[in-house]
Amino acid sequence: MWLCLGLLGIAPALANAPLPTPQGPVLLRISGEIAKANSEGEAHFDRQMLQSLPQHQRCTTTPWTDGRIRYQGPLMRDLLAWVGAPIDGSMLATALDGFRAEIPLSDLVHHDVMLAIQQEGQPLAMRDLGPLFVLYPFDEKPELLNELIRFRSVWHLAGLHIHALEGRQ
Repeated sequence: MWLCLGLLGIAPALANAPLPTPQGPVLLRISGEIAKANSEGEAHFDRQMLQSLPQHQRCTTTPWTDGRIRYQGPLMRDLLAWVGAPIDGSMLATALDGFRAEIPLSDLVHHDVMLAIQQEGQPLAMRDLGPLFVLYPFDEKPELLNELIRFRSVWHLAGLHIHALEGRQ
């Protein structure tokens, strides 16, 4: 039986960790109010970079899949800490097909929102909502199974644009 929830790595000092240049295909682009960039004002990530973050596992059901599935990936708050994003404000998540959803950064503080990059130990395939999927802890917090949070659970994620709260310096 697989461990369904747990930390798989030890969190590094993300705020001070350098942001390397991707060596493989870029899966995610982060723009907007970030302190670190590795490509013309944006932070680009390949699979290896995303896997270098502390990895978490979650076995959960979702409104879009059948049965409990084991997902793995970093917490979104760890990813944003690495690029020096603010903790107040929002992010616009954009999917490969152009779908967009505004996600308050407070969600990342109050919930263990994961950037799922693996399913059942394999890279998350396009047919399985991949290669990247914003995954809320639905089974741990059933109150998140509502229309608003389902809208924020972007699959086929390609980009994030960070907005700080107005008036933030």
